[in-house]
Formats: sequence, C-alpha cells, structure tokens
Amino acid sequence: MIRVADNRVEVSGPLTMSSGAALLVEGKEALAAVAADVAEFDLGAVSEMDSSGLAVIFGWMRAARAAGKSFRIVNSPESLLSLAAVYGVAEFLPQR
Repeated sequence: MIRVADNRVEVSGPLTMSSGAALLVEGKEALAAVAADVAEFDLGAVSEMDSSGLAVIFGWMRAARAAGKSFRIVNSPESLLSLAAVYGVAEFLPQR
C-alpha cells in the first residue's frame, strides 16, 4: 500500500512479485502528488521484499527522473540492502 504524507511517499506491506506491478503504478501516481523537487520513499513499513521489489524501486527512480524530481529512499529495510548487495546494485540506491 502507498500513501502520500506531505512530500513523503510511505510504502507498507509486501514488496514482492505478487504486489510489484500494482505498487509500481501506485508509486508513479504518488510521485505526481509530491510537490517537492525530492521524492522521498519511506520503506520502513515494508514487511517483505524479494528481487522484484528492486525492479519496482528502480522503476520509481526512472519515473522520478522523467518527472524532473530527485528520488531518495529512507528507512531501507534490511532485505532491500541485502538484495541490492547480492545483485551488485547497492551503490545505485539513493538512500538517506
């Protein structure tokens, strides 16, 4: 589930293959609701993540760039960090 609070996009629940396509679309819609130049995606309430979650995050990053916004991840779950390390993409995740 995605909720926009001020200029922060809060993501909760599983970020897995079964939810990924819907969350990709919801995240892109949420980007349009963020008025700031920096879109912060708060992943602190993500309960589960698999490798398709990485694809969703990179999709949000591309959408933010296309909208002329910077993208930043806050409260990264450990599962995101370990998956990104396994796939060698940790350096591409803009975290705060």
